[in-house]
Amino acid sequence: MMKHDCRILIVDDDLDMAEMISDLVNAEGWQAVICVSAESALQTADSSHFHIALIDHHLPSLSGRALAQKLRKSHDFGIIMVTAAGSSVDRVLSLETAADDYVVKPFEPAELVARIKSVLRRTSLPERPNADAVQVPAAIAIGTWIVDFHNRRATSVQHPGVALTSAEFSLLELLAETPSKPMDRLTILKRLGSVGENYADRNIDVLILRLRRKIELNPVYPQHIMTRRGKGYVLVLEPENA
Repeated sequence: MMKHDCRILIVDDDLDMAEMISDLVNAEGWQAVICVSAESALQTADSSHFHIALIDHHLPSLSGRALAQKLRKSHDFGIIMVTAAGSSVDRVLSLETAADDYVVKPFEPAELVARIKSVLRRTSLPERPNADAVQVPAAIAIGTWIVDFHNRRATSVQHPGVALTSAEFSLLELLAETPSKPMDRLTILKRLGSVGENYADRNIDVLILRLRRKIELNPVYPQHIMTRRGKGYVLVLEPENA
């Protein structure tokens, strides 16, 4: 993806803040589009293609988290929540529902740019390492979930209001390349493009935890997203105790 092809949706009712973020985005060679309300953001997202959305948590009429959840149902771009300093509850809820990352106000420009780049890497389709790699099937069933890799969509009749984030989907797609075979942490980091970042390890742990909370019947005792001690993580389509 060339820089000038990357479109970023900025949603903030504080126009000064939105324009400041827009300037940062444009300076990186990306294209910024500003919306000052959740309603306009929904319309804009439906009428144009974006790669990432930066959403302020406190919006009038509809919270940023609620907006992120609505966007997640029909769009697979990355989402970064912009939260106020000290609002740890907002940050945790954002990560557990719809967001791929968050940044806290006031933030350093370099931090925002770094987080945008990180999410862009993690939400892009993983590259295939070689011609011998196992091809991901068009769709698979995991518990009550049907995962459509062709259209990048995951649905569950038991959880109709739950959606996977782009980063979660990319990790699941990566594990689905070699079901029942563990993938070590370093390989996951390299394939998701996060190697070298000082918070990359924690991101993988968070993604695994979030996948388990959404897909597993009991996340404490997972049956599909498994850990193999010393070997990494593995996707098990048929539970071992089934």
